[in-house]
Amino acid sequence: MTDPALPERLARAITLAGPISLAQFMGAANAHYYATRDPLGANGDFTTAPEISQMFGELIGLSLADGWDRAGRPAARYVEFGPGRGTLAADALRAMASAGCTPSVHFVETSPTLRAEQAKRVPQAEWAMDSVGLPEDGPLLVVANEFFDALPIRQLVQTADGWRERLVACQDTLFLPIVGQRGFDPIIPPHLRDAPIGSVLETAPASVAILRQLAKRIVAQGGCAIIIDYGYSGPAIGDTLQAVRGHGFVNPYDQPGEQDLTAHVDFATLAEAARAEDAVAYGPIEQGALLKALGIDARVQALSAKSPDRAEGLRADRDRLVEDEQMGSLFKAIAITSPGWPVPAGFA
Repeated sequence: MTDPALPERLARAITLAGPISLAQFMGAANAHYYATRDPLGANGDFTTAPEISQMFGELIGLSLADGWDRAGRPAARYVEFGPGRGTLAADALRAMASAGCTPSVHFVETSPTLRAEQAKRVPQAEWAMDSVGLPEDGPLLVVANEFFDALPIRQLVQTADGWRERLVACQDTLFLPIVGQRGFDPIIPPHLRDAPIGSVLETAPASVAILRQLAKRIVAQGGCAIIIDYGYSGPAIGDTLQAVRGHGFVNPYDQPGEQDLTAHVDFATLAEAARAEDAVAYGPIEQGALLKALGIDARVQALSAKSPDRAEGLRADRDRLVEDEQMGSLFKAIAITSPGWPVPAGFA
């Protein structure tokens, strides 16, 4: 007997046991989505910074290599969480090698479809399902670009009866958000408890758990992590859940597993989670400011001098990555290091 489609499985579970949390819905939807397709590029649903320009991965790689050099050039491991097609890693590793840094490569990736794409670009990579499967010897040089935004979130909603959790119910296979009955007022930050009715507070327990586990490893082994995503410094009020299909926004409750579900990342909370494990956290800073500090304008000039016919396209790519009205201010970055590891270039 074939396995029923994801919407049917979710509908059956809800019918039997009642509404589920948004985190359960989002987790199941994205697990299926990423396991069954390559979502990137013009023929996919969205495009990430590494797919826009090689400069993005090169500069992130050079930041990692600079810290590694100032740390005494230890035998290190390159680790990437959610490496997409492997484009960022290929560009970063090439730039790192030019600086003498040639770490072993380890990808944290659960999707067999994306693992196959990554193997084409970084054939020497080894894969793990989570940070537990990473090597325990040597410093870690970690990148996570647009990884945390796809992890499940919970939403708490201010109602006339207090703060309640947003749940997902269904009618046949039509999914819709509802408000649960259990009260959550005690866990709401004091300065947000009196927010207007309809206000939404998002939390990301899965993100915090993964970040703390990663920070613990970095503290124990040494190294650095650079995390880049779109987000804010919270906690803050706002409903940021969104779904993208075919490079356009769609209803996040339609066709679970067939579209990318994401939410903005609370960088302040991630930084505090790292500090709770005795790691050092820097940022958040805007992506545009980071790339400028790492020398993207000089890189545009160098590449343009080599290939004058690409100069206009390189400037356009630079603007898309850096300018405020594009990705520059919406996307932000934090860096996490072990105590004593050099401040990553771009974050000083």
